[in-house]
Amino acid sequence: MQIKEIIRFLEELAPPAFQESYDNVGLLVGRADQELTQLLISLDVTEAVVEEAISRQCNCIVAHHPLIFHPLKRITGATDVERAIMRAIKADIVIYAAHTNLDQVMPGVNTMIAEQLGLIQTQVLAPLRGKLRKLVTFVPHAHAAALRAALFRAGAGVIGNYDECSYNVEGTGTFKARAGTNPYVGRIGEQHLEPETRVETIFPAHLEARVIEALLQNHPYEEVAYDIYPLENPHPQVGAGLVGRLPEPMWPQELLLHVKQRMRATCIRYTHYAGRIEKVAVCGGAGIFLLSDAIRAGAQAFITADVKYHEFFRAEGQIMLLDIGHYESEQFTTDLLARLLQEKFPNFAPLKSEVHTNPVNYFV
Repeated sequence: MQIKEIIRFLEELAPPAFQESYDNVGLLVGRADQELTQLLISLDVTEAVVEEAISRQCNCIVAHHPLIFHPLKRITGATDVERAIMRAIKADIVIYAAHTNLDQVMPGVNTMIAEQLGLIQTQVLAPLRGKLRKLVTFVPHAHAAALRAALFRAGAGVIGNYDECSYNVEGTGTFKARAGTNPYVGRIGEQHLEPETRVETIFPAHLEARVIEALLQNHPYEEVAYDIYPLENPHPQVGAGLVGRLPEPMWPQELLLHVKQRMRATCIRYTHYAGRIEKVAVCGGAGIFLLSDAIRAGAQAFITADVKYHEFFRAEGQIMLLDIGHYESEQFTTDLLARLLQEKFPNFAPLKSEVHTNPVNYFV
């Protein structure tokens, strides 16, 4: 198996198009067209992680946090990032990162937090907008079913937990073939009326090329008429954070103990809240930008990381705000990637890094 097969699967799971503008996901170091010997999964890529990959005979590292996050003007070995890059190149190790794009999907980083906490009835907290398109095309009645099936195979027609979604209207299309054409029906130089089906279906914007290819390859006409409309509808399965419910309501102190144990947190910074808690919002990493969304969703608690001192005041008693630490909130991402890769490639067992990369230590 070549490394590019792993990358292809990861990018179907978490399309790079879903990354934030400041991010740097994808293939960062090395060539993807080489044979995979073994794969190492890590939250971060440090010099120690690269050395671990070498010692465990891995020629590919899949990480959550990008090794190259800011532009580099030189690579001299002056920093840990530069040394890790140099060592990886010398050892012919490929490095791939799935960061904010993996934050935005289900299953993703926040799915793992929800699983650890036992949340049920989960849904995206802040769905992304502008990531959906609508295709409208016109096809002879007899070809409508086959065309719809091809579009669905290409990834169109998914709305929430439903697939093969489309809207169809029967009507009449007109056209006149000019000289030099090869019309599927009708005669050159004569206007033709054809009973047609207007097919409408929705698709993710990043799949546009694939959907259009399926349309053109499975439509009988020489010239295919179609329209693509950008949609502002929120994408129900793509976006930041998750919100769900605890199986049973908890008092704040019960929730603190539950989160500390399940998320293996050394300490938790939090705000006070009066009342029992049932609805909980989560966001791995720095998620304070979602606080208002969590309150609007009716959550009584919001679990995230990297909250600044003055940002705690924004809870204002409306919600219990918990900061469990950046590493702690994302540490189970390696388990998620290992599980998904194992399910996709059952004859392949990826390795999880044993290097503890959390740069933050706690004195308790």
